[in-house]
Amino acid sequence: MAPMPQSRPYHHGDLRAALLTSAERTLREKGTAALSLRELARDIGVSHAAPGRHFKDKQALLDALALSGYDRLNRALATADLPGAALELRLTALARAYIGFAVENPELLALMFARKHDPDIDARLAEAVDLSMGSFVRLTAEAQRHGEIIEGDPEQLTLAAAAGIHGLASLIAAGALPADEALAGLESHVHLLLHGLKPR
Repeated sequence: MAPMPQSRPYHHGDLRAALLTSAERTLREKGTAALSLRELARDIGVSHAAPGRHFKDKQALLDALALSGYDRLNRALATADLPGAALELRLTALARAYIGFAVENPELLALMFARKHDPDIDARLAEAVDLSMGSFVRLTAEAQRHGEIIEGDPEQLTLAAAAGIHGLASLIAAGALPADEALAGLESHVHLLLHGLKPR
């Protein structure tokens, strides 16, 4: 009896998705340098030329991975937002969603940040980047209109707050701070971001 053909981890028509899933796994386990279209093809059991139908080269694959990451992050932020809630609650909810994504996907987030500054960034990726930061910038501008945040450039003010939130995520990802401890104290962290350290 002839041996059964090896089952492949994708359904017909889903090769692009299978390549991205395999690429993200490789990114997480071995880093960007280990990514290769030929190796991905071998891993999912297709010809070495097959990935070329979806990604012209490794850079196109990296852009697609980054775009997928921003799309997921943006969905997480949109789901977490609490329109109409008090500023501190809204910012805490967005911070929790961002930190959750960052801690679960540190290698992907590093790739996302690396690609966002490329001068030749793909238009769809640039739009997704703007949308992710836009969640926080819109919140800042809205809070300014309500007198909850000082006057000034909303993007600069958002950058200051985002640096604190991203720094917390980086400490967790580096193992310098336990995730449960950081997330349990997130309300206090956000309170300090909004009100500062100066005695009042």
